[in-house]
Amino acid sequence: MTEEEPDYRFTLANERTYLAYLRTSLACYAGGLSAVQFLDLGPDRWPARVIGIVLVIAGIVTTAGAFRRWQLNLTAIRRGGALPVTRLPLMLGATIGVIGLIGLLFSLWR
Repeated sequence: MTEEEPDYRFTLANERTYLAYLRTSLACYAGGLSAVQFLDLGPDRWPARVIGIVLVIAGIVTTAGAFRRWQLNLTAIRRGGALPVTRLPLMLGATIGVIGLIGLLFSLWR
């Protein structure tokens, strides 16, 4: 397959999606660091540390996954192929949902 210059709107849409994932990863970093710094969920503060570590790891995975997705989408767009399937939104949604539930449970338990 040959690569051709795609309609610029598709390239810009792919770039906007990439930037949206980067904003999400930045929010995960900020949330994780804030959890470690400000949450007081017990004497050892281990729940806050766990929440913080999981959110920062989710941010790192999101950053790497977003870059990989942007590359794969750009290649598919240039070749006129189908866009690759990604599980990144599912991973993000599940992680944020579980962390929110854990935070809620520890807040109610305290």
